[in-house]
Amino acid sequence: MQRRTATVRGINIALGVWLVISAFLWRHSQGQFTNIWVVGALCVLFAVLAIWAPRARYLNTILAIWLFVSAWSIPALSAGTVWNNALVAIGIFIVSLVPTEVAVRGARTVPRL
Repeated sequence: MQRRTATVRGINIALGVWLVISAFLWRHSQGQFTNIWVVGALCVLFAVLAIWAPRARYLNTILAIWLFVSAWSIPALSAGTVWNNALVAIGIFIVSLVPTEVAVRGARTVPRL
């Protein structure tokens, strides 16, 4: 279970890191710039938290919805910014909804000795 959880949350971490990096790769409007790096940093934080508290993954679901809406509603300097944010938002949304194995199987976890 821990391996799958870490792998799935790792994808969200990578997407969040990409958002932070992309904020600095090309010019953005001030609103988009701030939105992108803040959402990226929160995405990483929530994904790390979700490794130990699986329901925290829904915080990334909410972030993804916000990122998608803000991609179209906050003025951008280029269409590339809009599409980057929209596609990353879709990725974060999908991955954040992937449950852990325990939730899929409904099994109880047994502590290892």
